[in-house]
Amino acid sequence: MESPEQHDQKEPFDMGIVAYFVRIMRTLFIGFFWMMINVFFGLYLGFAVPEESTPGRMIFFYSWFVISLAGYLYLVYRLWRKKAPVQDNYK
Repeated sequence: MESPEQHDQKEPFDMGIVAYFVRIMRTLFIGFFWMMINVFFGLYLGFAVPEESTPGRMIFFYSWFVISLAGYLYLVYRLWRKKAPVQDNYK
């Protein structure tokens, strides 16, 4: 018969799963934050709308958009380039 101490013991939680989940959440959070900033400046303040903006503001906004998109994609590449070790739990 099992003792109460053996019954209460749980499997140790794999920290690789936690690290993978953290990478997913960082990617999503930074992506949504980047989109919210661009929507605010582009649509709410009118930097991206031709009827509401001057050519200089549009050039500034779209150059910012492309440069920040390249930076975000580089950040995502650096975040995901390391391969996580694969662990087979079914052996």
